[in-house]
Amino acid sequence: MTIDSSLKSTRLLGNKEAEKMKKDIHPDYHPVVFKDTSTGDSFMIHSTATSKATVEWEDGNTYPLVTVEISSRSHPYYTGKMKFVDSAGRVEKFQKKYNWDKRNAEAGDAKKEGE
Repeated sequence: MTIDSSLKSTRLLGNKEAEKMKKDIHPDYHPVVFKDTSTGDSFMIHSTATSKATVEWEDGNTYPLVTVEISSRSHPYYTGKMKFVDSAGRVEKFQKKYNWDKRNAEAGDAKKEGE
């Protein structure tokens, strides 16, 4: 008798003990409030996530609060709105931080002098 067939027979017999989850091996699954910082929306779902921050929900109970930068309420795929990130600003910031533009200019000057 294989494991699968023994589980099937146990379920067919109606043994409720076999269908219960094992104790002390699963994480705590509880209601958690997630707050999208980009839109300010909050929603409550069940999760294993934990947080020291708490918030009072609409029902008057206090729940753990997990802040996220992007969720289904702000992601362009789910909202249908495309948001463009200023990637040129990021590149310029990187070049300024590491003097990359000056190094490239110096390398170009050195090549011209060597020719």
